[in-house]
Amino acid sequence: MTFRRKDLVRRCLGSLALAGDDVSLNVFVVDNASGDSTAETVAREFPHVVLTVNDENRGFARATNQAIRAGSAPYVLVLNPDARIGPGTLGPLLGLLEAQPGVAAVGPLLLTEDGTPDHAAKRSFPTVRGALSHFSGLDRAFPSLRQYADSDLSAGETDAINGAFMLVRREALEAVGLFDEGYWMYMEDLDLCRRFWEEGWKVRFDPSAIAWHDKGGSAGPLRSPRLNLAFHYGMYRFYRRWEAPRRPLLANLAVYAGIYTKLAVSMVWGALARLVRRAQ
Repeated sequence: MTFRRKDLVRRCLGSLALAGDDVSLNVFVVDNASGDSTAETVAREFPHVVLTVNDENRGFARATNQAIRAGSAPYVLVLNPDARIGPGTLGPLLGLLEAQPGVAAVGPLLLTEDGTPDHAAKRSFPTVRGALSHFSGLDRAFPSLRQYADSDLSAGETDAINGAFMLVRREALEAVGLFDEGYWMYMEDLDLCRRFWEEGWKVRFDPSAIAWHDKGGSAGPLRSPRLNLAFHYGMYRFYRRWEAPRRPLLANLAVYAGIYTKLAVSMVWGALARLVRRAQ
């Protein structure tokens, strides 16, 4: 799925071309109405790519599902345009899926552009405690409180992997369904992994394979109001589906109030930050 940032898209597709020396790839790109020359650049420089250009920005889940439905290979690589892989990235992960038929999805170690490990490559499902410690910053001061992103980057089973790079078994997708299109952006990867586990599939993390992720590269340093809304709605939707049914009403109301309070604060903070950037 692409939305502008043709520089990142070009780099991502170039890395896939190098990976083709190891495995056979059919590459599908869905452009979410970028409105610039992104789609034209893909068509011109990567003629082997199957390109679909939407007439509107349909968000991550819908656009990615379009690409998944267009293919038929037994394994599906979901790769963000702000991510890239190396020549040896896919082989170990495909080998793991071949050897372990009960595994629905596997993710690699993700490195940021400065070489720092992205701990969100191996994730726990969000909880109220985890969200509070994450958004308050306490989990950075006290790693023992960290729940959302795992500081232990050893190989093994994990709740969820990052949607920036997911190698997924098509059979598992057909069993549980594709990405939930009720999420416009954010949280859809966690929701899919949760459905895998609920239906008896496993999700694994394998740091022997490495990919790179320019975190926030597609969205930019500041979330737009639309992305801010999508992020907080994703939190609400995930909680409502997976946590709210087993919690008392008052607890749920408190969580919803917390989400909307955080949304309001984020909107105000974002607006002020944009004013400061324009004034500089």
